[in-house]
Parts: sequence; C-alpha cells; structure tokens
Amino acid sequence: MKNVEAPAYVPGHGLLRGRTAVITAAAGAGIGGATARRFLEEGARVLISDAHARRLKEYEAELAGEFGEEPVTAVPCDVTDETQVLALFETAVRAHGRLDIVVNNAGLGGTSDLVDMTDVQWSKVLDVTLNGTFRCTRAALRLMRESGGGVIVNNASVVGWRAQAGQAHYAAAKAGVMALTRCAAIEAAEYGVRINAVSPSLAMHPHLVKVTTPELLAELTAREAFGRYAEPWEVANVIVFLASGYSSYMTGEIVSVSNQHP
Repeated sequence: MKNVEAPAYVPGHGLLRGRTAVITAAAGAGIGGATARRFLEEGARVLISDAHARRLKEYEAELAGEFGEEPVTAVPCDVTDETQVLALFETAVRAHGRLDIVVNNAGLGGTSDLVDMTDVQWSKVLDVTLNGTFRCTRAALRLMRESGGGVIVNNASVVGWRAQAGQAHYAAAKAGVMALTRCAAIEAAEYGVRINAVSPSLAMHPHLVKVTTPELLAELTAREAFGRYAEPWEVANVIVFLASGYSSYMTGEIVSVSNQHP
C-alpha cells in the first residue's frame, strides 16, 4: 500500500498526569519538540532542553502560551558537556520536585563517505549522539536510583540496523544507543527503572530538509510501507506509550517506528 495519508492527530488521555519529564533536543522542530507537546497533552510537567538557546526560549514561550507556564521549563544544555548535563537534571528536580521520565533525543547527523571522513566529523557525531545519551542516562539513573524508579526512552534509528552510504558515523552512534539501551536496562531493573528506545526511519521536519538532498529524501520515502514519511508526532506517540504505564513490563527493547526492522 502506497501514498497513505497521515492519520488524524490523537488527543491526549492523561497517560502521564503528574509526572515530570526531561526531553533533550526539544527546541520545537522534530521529534523532541513533538514529544514535549504530546507529554504536556498527556498531563506531564516538562523540562525541555536544547543546545540552541534562542529556539529553545521561543518554543518555551509557545508551549507556555498553550499549556500555561507552570508545567513548562526550558534549560539550555549541550549534552557533550558533563557540567551542563548535571545542571539540567538538578534544575528538573529543583523546579518540579522529582524526575520520572527522560527522553534522550539529542543527536547529530551528517553525510560523508568513510574514506573521506575526518576524525573530527566522526568524533562530533559520536559525542553528541552516543556519548550524550550515555551522559544523560547516567545522570538520570543516579537520581532515579535514589527516588526508586523512573523511565528512560532513547531515540535510536533504523540506520542502527541497516547499511546506508555516507552514514557510518551516525549508524555507529545509533547502533551504540541501541546497545547502551539494552545493557543499561538490565542494570537499572533493580532500581525499578525501565529503559527502552524508539527506532524511527524517516520523520520529516524543517531541519532535516535543510541538510538532506531532495534525491535522498525521495529515495528514503520510497522505502516506507505507506509511501510517506512519518509525522514527528507519530514517533512521539510511541515515546508516550513507552513512558507510560501501558508499557510497564517492557525494558531493554528497541521499538521500530516503521516497517524497517531487519
């Protein structure tokens, strides 16, 4: 089946009412911003974070205008900086009293054939996408271990499973996120913490259009079973599920938000 239209937006059902969440890379566009909105619609208190301070502040104002100022807090954070990561989670606890959910959405892509890739290109993608997820997971687990539970949802990618030219650094980082998710979940189980990941294929947003050629976008779209890209909120819906009590017996899982699980 091809060229199936996106479904109607699903209203919130209070699945996260009263819970506090931290979401990285959530300055409006893409999966992070969509997840922040969905979490607010589900009744959560949300701390959004991003390395881009101006866009983050603008999105905080937008969300506060819709949901009120009380459930929304914004803290700039570069996930490659351990000091900023620690400050992010300390602010969440100080502002909302506790930490229940973390969505590690921060990631950095790029296109370069391996033979021409520099050490800087490789290291930058790995540091944001894999090491950043590690830093935030570690900081969150230290708090959740003391509080007696929580949920972490990481953002992986289908390229962690499949080969794609020009994506060796990004694919390696996302495969690392998958492995980190599985290993951390086993360790965190004794603290009452669940850790899972989503693995989207193609979720369209303005920044992706800027850094991806029309030819590649057309090729990737053609791989999709519905003949279209995902809306970011469709991925966010799965993140809501993993963060909610509906997935209470799931941990260490990588959930494909597409038809492209190998």
